[in-house]
Amino acid sequence: MKIVVAPFAALFASIAVMPGIGSAHAQALPDTENGRYTLSPIPDGVVRLDTRNGTVSTCADKGTGWACYAMPDERTAFDVEIGRLQKDNEALKAQLAQREPTVAGKTDEPLPKQDSLKPKVAEGERKIEIPLPSDRDMDRVMSFVENAWRRLVEMANRMQRDVSGKI
Repeated sequence: MKIVVAPFAALFASIAVMPGIGSAHAQALPDTENGRYTLSPIPDGVVRLDTRNGTVSTCADKGTGWACYAMPDERTAFDVEIGRLQKDNEALKAQLAQREPTVAGKTDEPLPKQDSLKPKVAEGERKIEIPLPSDRDMDRVMSFVENAWRRLVEMANRMQRDVSGKI
């Protein structure tokens, strides 16, 4: 947005410094309209903040007069994008609500409480069966434990002989 401030060009006129002092000159800052605008100098002109509505503009003298350009407001852009996404989201939700269920074989019936592959047992005949190891399995376990115990005792005896022989 371009705002040309031609009537106030006299307010922004440069103040010439005496030729003997140097060629530097300063720009006069515009009227702040009783505190409505806050001005901050920048190398190309001034940054103007409107304290009533929060808009920020950069003002510069382009040779033909002072012009102020509103700076883009990122928050406004974000709000617009959020609004667009919310509308898209609502439209997609409405489309999903209108669709029929697409899962083949889906029913609203409750699932059975029993496994259909297990044989059915009457309520009073429930039995818990725990398979016990066979005699052969027990013999193998006992043989393993006996061998481990013998090795442990032999190792302890060797350690005792080594310690008593060195003392």
